[in-house]
Amino acid sequence: MSRTIRTRLRLGLAASAFLLGATALPAPAHAADAPDYTITVDPAAKGPEIGRTMYGVFFEDINRAADGGLYAELVQNRSFEYSTDDNRSYTPLTAWTVDGTAQVVNDSGRLGDRNRDYLSLAAGSSVTNSGYNTGIAVQEGEKYDFSVWARADAGTTLTVTLQDSGGTLATARRVAVRKDGWAQYKATFTATRTSTTGRLTVAADAATALDMVSLFPRDTYRHEPNGLRKDLAEKVAALHPGFVRFPGGCLVNTGSMQDYSEASGWQRKRSYQWKDTVGPVEQRATNADFWGYNQSYGLGYYEYFRFAEDIGAMPLPVVPALVTGCGQNQAVDDDALLERHIQDTLDLVEFANGPVTSEWGGLRARMGHPKPFHLTHIEVGNEENLPKEFFARFTRFRAAIQAKYPYMTVISNSGPDDSGTTFDTAWQLNRDAGVDMVDEHYYNSPQWFLQNNDRYDSYDRGGPKVFLGEYASQGNAFKNGLAEAAYMTGLERNADVVQLASYAPLFANEDYVQWRPDMVWFNNHASWGSANYQVQKLFMNNVGDRVVPSTATTTPAVSGPITGAVGLSTWATSAAYDDVKVTAADGTTLLGDDFSGGAAQWTHTGTGSWSVQDGAYVQSDTAAENTMVSAGDPAWHDYDLHVKATKKAGKEGFLVAFGVKDTGNYYWWNLGGWNNTQTAVEQAVDGGKSTLIAKPGSIETGRAYDIDIKVRGRQVTLYLDGQQWGGFTDDKPAEPFRQVVTRDARTGELIVKVVNAQSSAARTAIDLGGARVASKAEATTLAAAPDAVNTETATPVAPVTSTVTGVAARFTYTFPANSVTFLRIKQK
Repeated sequence: MSRTIRTRLRLGLAASAFLLGATALPAPAHAADAPDYTITVDPAAKGPEIGRTMYGVFFEDINRAADGGLYAELVQNRSFEYSTDDNRSYTPLTAWTVDGTAQVVNDSGRLGDRNRDYLSLAAGSSVTNSGYNTGIAVQEGEKYDFSVWARADAGTTLTVTLQDSGGTLATARRVAVRKDGWAQYKATFTATRTSTTGRLTVAADAATALDMVSLFPRDTYRHEPNGLRKDLAEKVAALHPGFVRFPGGCLVNTGSMQDYSEASGWQRKRSYQWKDTVGPVEQRATNADFWGYNQSYGLGYYEYFRFAEDIGAMPLPVVPALVTGCGQNQAVDDDALLERHIQDTLDLVEFANGPVTSEWGGLRARMGHPKPFHLTHIEVGNEENLPKEFFARFTRFRAAIQAKYPYMTVISNSGPDDSGTTFDTAWQLNRDAGVDMVDEHYYNSPQWFLQNNDRYDSYDRGGPKVFLGEYASQGNAFKNGLAEAAYMTGLERNADVVQLASYAPLFANEDYVQWRPDMVWFNNHASWGSANYQVQKLFMNNVGDRVVPSTATTTPAVSGPITGAVGLSTWATSAAYDDVKVTAADGTTLLGDDFSGGAAQWTHTGTGSWSVQDGAYVQSDTAAENTMVSAGDPAWHDYDLHVKATKKAGKEGFLVAFGVKDTGNYYWWNLGGWNNTQTAVEQAVDGGKSTLIAKPGSIETGRAYDIDIKVRGRQVTLYLDGQQWGGFTDDKPAEPFRQVVTRDARTGELIVKVVNAQSSAARTAIDLGGARVASKAEATTLAAAPDAVNTETATPVAPVTSTVTGVAARFTYTFPANSVTFLRIKQK
């Protein structure tokens, strides 16, 4: 995942390029009308090939994507392993209620060394589990498989019931427990009615030890034991992804790199390490999820490989590089530990591909899959902010992997942003070393995606290939999907450089959200694809085999200077501002404030607590985020802004804004952002932020800084303590009309893909370069209001398929306002 937690929580909405307007239905236009755009195709020319694995998905256990999500287990905290290490509110009995006497025990009587806790249930007592969301969801007539590991000093009987506030949901089951140590016991329920608020209760006649209390729907995806939730798995399968990246993200490069053992003190806050997640589920480790909950590892590497195989996708695992990121940013300096992780990575390849006679291939076979999984790609590390330290370790992984498995593609990365010093340094290291592929990540505003369709046009065709492993436009409205669709036309046009791409994140449980936006949303009984999901599905199911070169006319760019008022803000920081002065280009003073007479010129639009103290304007709340105050005229342009700023306390530095139009549209110079590690200029458009320029940098507490910003037209120059820090020109147009054409060799069709991200229909002349084509074509269109959002009960963003007539080597078609349209045209 990209940037820091703080940046993850800045929720973007939309780009200014999107205007509300009525949505038209796709229809051919009258030939007499002049076209708004022209698309010219050269069917005789050969563009780059598009690989089968071009588009894929990225699964990270965020927003309860695994436990309580894709992993079909209905019991929460089934092994009583929840801990304050996972979440400060957790106890070993979270999600359980006790009737009678019960306690969680951690002693030598446990089920196994890595399954540390178990429940001691007194005679005549019971425990009840509340499941996820509103409870345990069951469907009338469906079967549910119960299991439990139990131990009793004397033989006893467990009574297991499934009920909700309305009564029983299935006939109770009585399970006889023997007295010869830990054993697993099973029973099956058939639901007598449907409920989303079920509770599972286990009662004991005599004192009993319990662990791994489980309830699974019988009907899981591909009907596997320890299986996957069917509706969620089917939504992924319907994308027909070329690959599945797993397991992270921040899960890979945060926390301790030690194992889960007595020698390491049973560390709970660890990086995701594959050996913790395989073998019998009752023997797997537990871990604190980076996103604030627990990982049971019931969905581990074996289940991941099986799922990728089931949906016909290439597995693409990510392993730790021993450099932490996601705000931690530490290089682990332990050569023996590094060597252990390198060997673990070699063992992972053996687990995936090795013969059943090998150690790890044998484990795969014992788990039920003697055939290899045909692993060909592996990624080392994720978004490391320390590129040199990361690359020194990456090269050792790469050398060891390719020495033993020369067929493996070993993927590097370029840090957490789309540009900046870390990005540039990482890319230079990757180029110099001839790395096969580099993973790029970025989460930007819709406007950024509309402005940067040409990003990969200038990449070196002979250099490392690009894996766009994480990207999204900061929202789940259709306007976000439109911006991403427009960008994807550029990815396809550059398929010789960008060979893999995956939107992120994949899943979000609506009641446990740490990050937005997300592709698929769900609760305990339903799931729905976002507008972004519909865009991804349309592209993934209509990729084609080769790009057919084409060009299109463009929309005139909006011109004019950067305009707006000025602002001051902080983020989890207390700071004092003084001597604010805004001067027009001709020397006229537009604003002068030393706060000797108060702060009446400033309007407080954000959070936090502002007051005048000792002749300075002070924001004193070190927990508040985006505490913006602004002053001046939104029509101001061509001016110089001076501010004196002093950090008083907190995590970061200063936010000095310019070009402020309103609360969602502005620029700010973010000095000492990202946990006081980076300084950058960010642009907000309708709430969605993009980074325009960034460099490493921090702010000292108690030191006064002179901050100067010079705005001339669309050129901005920034000075820190009298020295030029940097500058930029914001003049890239946000082009709303984008297209690409591909050929499907299997069907013999040209696929004309057009995005019209504006509020008016686009009448378009299409010249197929003399190609002989059928007179009818199939059109698949996504068209909706820009702010339309799919929910559990409504799907305003959904594909509509129609037949288009009058298709010829030259014809005209009107693309609806706010739409994505794919025309499949059969060649004769």
